[in-house]
Amino acid sequence: QVQLVESGGGLVQVGESLRLSCVASGRTSNYGGMGWFRQAPGKTREFVAGITWALGNPWYKASVSGRFIISRDNAKNTVYLQMNSLKPEDTAVYYCNTVRTVGSREGMDYWGKGTLVTVSS
Repeated sequence: QVQLVESGGGLVQVGESLRLSCVASGRTSNYGGMGWFRQAPGKTREFVAGITWALGNPWYKASVSGRFIISRDNAKNTVYLQMNSLKPEDTAVYYCNTVRTVGSREGMDYWGKGTLVTVSS
């Protein structure tokens, strides 16, 4: 089992930026990478971005590609999500989770508490 702790959320204005962090502990080596997901009010949780541990290959949900950048620090078992040009529709609770392999869009472990991002217009 992997434990996940997200941080970095907050209230920002349209067009501003935020950087989220996710610290993973436990058997992260069982999985090919990490992903960021989000759940907006009244909606189901959706995939946002993923990255492989080994080579750092990223993949994104289409609507965030070009605005969000996922990165990782293997030494710290930490994954980041740099979110730029934020829009009101990016408002959600953001979660991280393990993913099986490159291109995967499903979380594999128990979910953490997430971190709330609110984009105000």
